[in-house]
Amino acid sequence: MSVAGFYFALAVMSAVGTYCAMMQARRLYWLVPVYFFTAWLTGELALIHLLWQVTLTGVLAFGGMLGDTLAQAGLGLFALSWIGLVYLHLQAMDTHRILRRSLRRGLGEDYRASLPVERQRVLADDLVTREWLRPFSFRREGVRVHNHIAYADAGKRNLLDIYHPHESREGGYPVLLQVHGGAWMIGEKEQQAQPLMYHLAQRGWLCVAINYRLSPRAVFPAHIEDVKKAIAWVRQHVAEYGGNPDFIAITGGSAGGHLSSLAALTPNRQEWQPGFEDVDTRVQAAVPFYGVYDFLDRYEIRPEMSMEGMVADRVMQCSLEENRALWESGSPLTHVNEEAPPMFVIQGTHDSLVWVEEARTFVSALQAVSAQPVVYGELPGAQHAFEVFHSVRTDHTVNAVTDFLEWTHARWAEQRA
Repeated sequence: MSVAGFYFALAVMSAVGTYCAMMQARRLYWLVPVYFFTAWLTGELALIHLLWQVTLTGVLAFGGMLGDTLAQAGLGLFALSWIGLVYLHLQAMDTHRILRRSLRRGLGEDYRASLPVERQRVLADDLVTREWLRPFSFRREGVRVHNHIAYADAGKRNLLDIYHPHESREGGYPVLLQVHGGAWMIGEKEQQAQPLMYHLAQRGWLCVAINYRLSPRAVFPAHIEDVKKAIAWVRQHVAEYGGNPDFIAITGGSAGGHLSSLAALTPNRQEWQPGFEDVDTRVQAAVPFYGVYDFLDRYEIRPEMSMEGMVADRVMQCSLEENRALWESGSPLTHVNEEAPPMFVIQGTHDSLVWVEEARTFVSALQAVSAQPVVYGELPGAQHAFEVFHSVRTDHTVNAVTDFLEWTHARWAEQRA
């Protein structure tokens, strides 16, 4: 292939990626995985894509290699793509404004002023350029990691990692429990929420990332039982690592969003705590990302793109008709109640795997009954798994989640004083 042909092919790929990132796709059927990966990697890395494309174009132009018709056509496609990439970057920059507005609406206009002065200082509004320009560089100074600690007896699937700062914190570190996603069938504790956990650990939080048993080998409710076993382990052992077992927040994305919200809404449910029925599995806050909240799709949000078949075959291993009670009990929407902990639900409008309407329905139901704040952050243009690595949108979201967790912890401490 000639240089002009290669340049044109890259231009086509760039234009397609930018278009996918900008559009909100719905009924794509078997094309969903292709669309998701294309839109995800283009949208979250928009400015990085722009930088390498402009640089490549400048090098080729300087070398006199953009003179023929094919290269000129490629340049035209690149120019259209660059306009879209700038738009996507600016859209991601709006995340700060959108989430701060959501927090003010849910927690009060002056929610930051209610924090102790020393905790106000750990909050951040700005981004660190070197972090989002190196999206897969996660480690941070001052954070220690303890790997592969067993919390139950299922081998590799019942291991956890602990992230915490070198310096101690008076009263112990508040704890964040991270539950990975992966459609209840894949995923590892090291693969998700690294930007959030390192950010919090630098600021005096202890973060626990867990594995749990996966389908099809494990059948629901094994997944939620493991999450509750992890909460029980934290209650009993986290003080050994400097954590405060009395304050546990929980988070996770996708399947992890489902499991974290389900755990938050079903504390001390004895049938899901076999052998540790008397352990307190309440959590003090929850931050689910793009979770599945209703296995039944009772409001017919996505009838043509249902995940019922996959859930029936792999996760529940029974049909909805065969055991409706199990499907209902596994749906966080079933369990919304006035005693739910403070919750910050985060969802992207362009999520092609879990549609935004499902999050809206869940939040509306929860806000109608919960006695605690329910904050909803809906991010225009955000795709599924957007916060897995550093990006402009990720880092603004991490800052907002830190605000929420600091507020919930300060409020909890004040009520106990």
